[in-house]
Amino acid sequence: MFSPAFDELVQALRRLPSVGQKTAQRMALHLLTRDRPAAERMAEQLTSALSRIGHCRQCRILSETELCRVCADETRDAGQLCVVESPTDWLAIEQSGVYHGRYFVLSGRLSPLDGLGPEEIGLPNLLRHVAQQPVQELILALSATLEGEATADFIQEQAAAFVPRISRLAQGVPIGGELEYLDPHTLNRAFTGRRS
Repeated sequence: MFSPAFDELVQALRRLPSVGQKTAQRMALHLLTRDRPAAERMAEQLTSALSRIGHCRQCRILSETELCRVCADETRDAGQLCVVESPTDWLAIEQSGVYHGRYFVLSGRLSPLDGLGPEEIGLPNLLRHVAQQPVQELILALSATLEGEATADFIQEQAAAFVPRISRLAQGVPIGGELEYLDPHTLNRAFTGRRS
């Protein structure tokens, strides 16, 4: 629209989650016309982050050190390993404060239609991890989607030889949820997972 460089910036901004064409254009216009110093700081911070942040060699979460703060923390329960699909899932569990074990972060979930097989999401790394560093419980904190279920089933099948207990997060009726709006799969999970 304005110039090829502007169009390239808009296309780069569109790669961010939930950013469409109009939002990307507004962002680009704001950065270029109203706040160039902020744009320069943002570019410097992004370049710095890309050069300094890698992945923890054990759990694969983003980290500036070889071992992230969770994996380096000796007070964490090394007998529990929670498998999550993404860093955002890891962050949600960490911020809740309810879990005090270790993690393993996948790169998504199995989705053959999207070309995501075991290798692409890091399942061989997970299996090597549980074979070399035995854990007492593997907690599968994966999405309640078809792909999440398939991923959990695959992990359970492959890891059963190495881990004595494999569990899933409980799923069912959310707090404040009304039964009439729940899908049959969620209701089924709520009934089969009920406790006294």
